[in-house]
Amino acid sequence: MDFSFSEEQRSILLSVERFLDQHLPPEEVRRRDNNGDPPYHLLPLLGDMGVLGLPFPKQYGGLGGNWLTMTLIQEKLGQKAAMLCSLANRVVGFGGMSLITYGSEEQKQKLMPGIIKGNLLFALALSEPNAGSDAAALRTSARRTKNNWIINGQKTWISDADAADYMIVACRTGAPDSGAKGVSMFLIPRNAPGITMTALSKVGNNCLPSWDVVFDDTQLELTALMGEENKGFKHLMATLHYARSSMAANVTGQAQAVVDLVIAHATEREQFNQQLSKFQVIQHRIVDMQTAVDLSRLFSYRLGWLIGENLPCRRESAQAKLIATETLLDVTDKGMQILASAGYSTENDMQRYWRDARLYTFGEGSNEIQRNIIAKELGL
Repeated sequence: MDFSFSEEQRSILLSVERFLDQHLPPEEVRRRDNNGDPPYHLLPLLGDMGVLGLPFPKQYGGLGGNWLTMTLIQEKLGQKAAMLCSLANRVVGFGGMSLITYGSEEQKQKLMPGIIKGNLLFALALSEPNAGSDAAALRTSARRTKNNWIINGQKTWISDADAADYMIVACRTGAPDSGAKGVSMFLIPRNAPGITMTALSKVGNNCLPSWDVVFDDTQLELTALMGEENKGFKHLMATLHYARSSMAANVTGQAQAVVDLVIAHATEREQFNQQLSKFQVIQHRIVDMQTAVDLSRLFSYRLGWLIGENLPCRRESAQAKLIATETLLDVTDKGMQILASAGYSTENDMQRYWRDARLYTFGEGSNEIQRNIIAKELGL
């Protein structure tokens, strides 16, 4: 088992770090967070670097790289500028990997070039007012006519929906009581008729705007169907493997940034005539934080390797998401306690990590659902 990075991986990560230092230094990240100003303009630049095309086949203009390298990049983005990592993950995971996994050849030929260049943004529209953790309970419907699909229903808490060029939308095409067996996936342009959106306010992740989306007799061409009709739940699970891998890498990077911030504070701050870092209670707490982050990193890397090798990873996907998001929640809580009022100040990055962290344990599949998945995989 080789844990070393290849020369190519080290070179890519160095290029990504330099890119972030130039375009999203800490002060720019703070400014954008304060203003709720996502850095959409940087996606084409990531495309020019080859980052967005890295995991895709060469036949579609990609670089034919492996998903583990993408995992390393996502961790670096998360550590330095999580807001850009989230956008990249929507392009690569929600958009590109969904198309590669179950999109039609026509859809791939049409959209993959724009994805790889960073010119297309995607949103995954799954959650509904009465269907969150229970995705099989969704009610947004797609009805086939002779020439069209007609979409009606409501989705909620859809990240980047208004800025997205396309939404990948889970709809019920079977009977109302068909559960997971009656779900299909659709590729819906943002500018399709009959779509209205309402912005939702929230406490964190200011550069990840969330929207309520209503479809009112939205007409689509028959080619808008992704994959097989009524087999969408299977397709959705594939998308969520990539999404959870991306999230695990992103929040692992964020958690490392929190530990680094705490260490810097503890070595600079003095109490009772000595550095805060010299108190054993502080040392032990920081040690526990770093150990948890290292464990999160191992789970994230393992999942990235499994996906890259096209191996089954249902349990490992749930585990990586579970461990990484709960680690971030834990280290931000401990970090706030160590920084105390300094961390509670809006001038300090600690408060941003703390309020942003709360989303991830229930976003893209709550951690209770992840535990259910793991239990099922264990035969319980």
